Amino acid sequence: MAQAGGGGGNAGAGMSTPGSGADRGPIHPRLLAMMMASRYYGLELDPIEFRPGPDETQPTAAALSQWAQNAGMWSRALRLKWRHLFNVTGAGPVVLLFNDGSAGLLTGSNIESKVVFIRDPRAPEAEPPVAVDEMRLTEVWGGDAVLLRAERSMAEADPPFTLRWLTSIVLKEGKHLRDLLIASFTISLLTIFPPLMVMQVVDRVLTHHSYSTLTLLSVLLAVMVGYETLLGFARRLIILVVGVRTDTKLNLHVFNRLIRLPLDYFERHPAGETMYRVAQINQVRQFITGKLMMTILDMLTLAVLLPFLFWLNATLAWVVMVCGTSIMLIILAYLRPIRTAFAKVITAETLKNAALGETIFGIKTVKSLALEPQRKALWDERVAEVGKWRLVMGKISNWPQTLVTPIERFMWMGVILLGAYLALSDDTGYQVGSLFAFMMLSQRVSAPLVGLARLIEEWEEVGGSMAQAAEVLNRPLEDAAATGLRPKFAGAVAFQDLTFTYPGTKLPALDRISFSVPAGTMLGLVGRSGSGKSTITRLLQGISREYSGFLKIDGADLREINLRHLRSSFGVVLQENFLFRGTIRENILAGRPGLTLDDAIRAARLAGAEEFIERMPNGYETYIEEGSPNLSGGQRQRLAIARALITDPRILILDEATSALDPESEALVNANLLRIARGRTMFIVSHRLSSLVNCDQILVLERGKLMDIGPHAELLERCAIYRTLWDQQNRHMFSEGSGHAAPAPALLQGN
Repeated sequence: MAQAGGGGGNAGAGMSTPGSGADRGPIHPRLLAMMMASRYYGLELDPIEFRPGPDETQPTAAALSQWAQNAGMWSRALRLKWRHLFNVTGAGPVVLLFNDGSAGLLTGSNIESKVVFIRDPRAPEAEPPVAVDEMRLTEVWGGDAVLLRAERSMAEADPPFTLRWLTSIVLKEGKHLRDLLIASFTISLLTIFPPLMVMQVVDRVLTHHSYSTLTLLSVLLAVMVGYETLLGFARRLIILVVGVRTDTKLNLHVFNRLIRLPLDYFERHPAGETMYRVAQINQVRQFITGKLMMTILDMLTLAVLLPFLFWLNATLAWVVMVCGTSIMLIILAYLRPIRTAFAKVITAETLKNAALGETIFGIKTVKSLALEPQRKALWDERVAEVGKWRLVMGKISNWPQTLVTPIERFMWMGVILLGAYLALSDDTGYQVGSLFAFMMLSQRVSAPLVGLARLIEEWEEVGGSMAQAAEVLNRPLEDAAATGLRPKFAGAVAFQDLTFTYPGTKLPALDRISFSVPAGTMLGLVGRSGSGKSTITRLLQGISREYSGFLKIDGADLREINLRHLRSSFGVVLQENFLFRGTIRENILAGRPGLTLDDAIRAARLAGAEEFIERMPNGYETYIEEGSPNLSGGQRQRLAIARALITDPRILILDEATSALDPESEALVNANLLRIARGRTMFIVSHRLSSLVNCDQILVLERGKLMDIGPHAELLERCAIYRTLWDQQNRHMFSEGSGHAAPAPALLQGN
């Protein structure tokens, strides 16, 4: 196995940051309590991963709960009372947050003695918990607590995104749904009374000139209108609350799954396509909490009114039922053509949004190469395709609506004409008031039937939207956050007979690679395009674990290391780095938001960014817009390096981090390279060999194979590929025919 030896110049302490590295101070007692509680479930919380909220002087219940959730546990921050403590200790310890900033572990209770048992997380493990009564506890405890539970099963934690799952989210609002059903059922009953009153007015008040009955009916009508108004307001409010709560849960779940998708998914799918597919969830949610819920409530009204219609007149009731059934059959007959047409619309919309997203994200290239006509032509083509299929779908949908209209009219007019005939017939005994009542109620009955039929039509569209969203959200996720080892890294890396092939390709990107890198080594990676340099750095970050052989960090198999812990222990700087909207300080501290401005300044100084930041009017509070147009390429790159250094990583990856910089900016970064390398292992990928001459070892790759590894001077002597690359880049530095042994440029000279 090839061995990359460490250089003496790289030994020493890394950048000092509070709570990181070897200089980590005492752990806060509240963090200790959480760590002790998590060990009860066989899990280990890393205090380095704790993220305090803004302006928090000590860990809060919400921040502690979020810390546990990020590690893959179930956790909730609650406000408890004394009586609650006897009900929460059965499943495991509960963290109680005391008023003085400390914490204790609630490990048990004795309801007969009216005491609970509290353990101090700083006490020796052999020390038993202390029995505390209500008076003593309430003197030091205000009610803040954190509940912890072990990680849920994969099926429960990450259920597939289906209509059934989405419906179950709505059904969890049991209390609100119960109130909604009660209000709707009461309103349905109240809808019977106005037609009954009309019937009484026509058949009794007008016929017998009964003023007393008219007065009574007027009072009852006023009371019922007021009551129905209040119930209607309550029902709409409940529907709003259920919709908002469902929307919130859905958005949290969707983003949680989206952000846990593997990186290769986003590399293979346009951003616009993904955004469009995920946006279909809103249509599904609106259908469930809107159209579907209202139709179900209308069917409740139907269940109440239909028996009453048959009581009023069975003949007219059958007219309504036959017409309603005919409408449903017409809609059902057109479902398959509508489903096929809608699938074409969805496909066309996906391509259209992919083209839009691609144009927006690549607008700099579009402008610089004057590609506006080509992009507009593509957009016109996509829009025309969408319009074509929407027209096809509209024509198909128009037929059932056209056929339903005369049936609706016939139902209404049929009730009037047949009812009038029955009222005129002497032998039926059917009164005019009953006809008016039936006409009023039939409208309330026909609307739910028609709505149910059209709901079935919309169901097909929602099914298509669900399929689009599920195409993204039901993909396999990265490993669960709570699983895997969480070692403290020193930085030793070893590849052992490793072979990796990208999905969809036949030739391996890395072919039986073996080499080892001691901790503290600065290793350069060299090779032609496609040789496997960036693949090595991707595997180090755990972006893909589907390889044969072994990749070990400090002797631990990378596939057994917790993925979140692995990546939080690395620093990565790419050729193109994304800066978030916010201040320079916020961008530097993105990986450790709990650190201070002094920490940001130290990281910026180490990355060579301090000099240009201090020249800005607002310094570290300078606001960066989307795309960071107010920064040069070199400034963005140095900020990215500072952001990578803020976590004091034991392993730092620079993947073409300086290849896009101007010579002055590259020289500034290279000038600090040795200082950056102190105390950490570095992997530097660069096409500019002059940036790698001071590396302890340089690894030469060719078509996925390891060709050689060694210091710069040795590779010039024995490695033909390296010598050729060096000569090509430094031909101007020596006269023609003088050989390849040109003096290596100084580190500060750049390239």
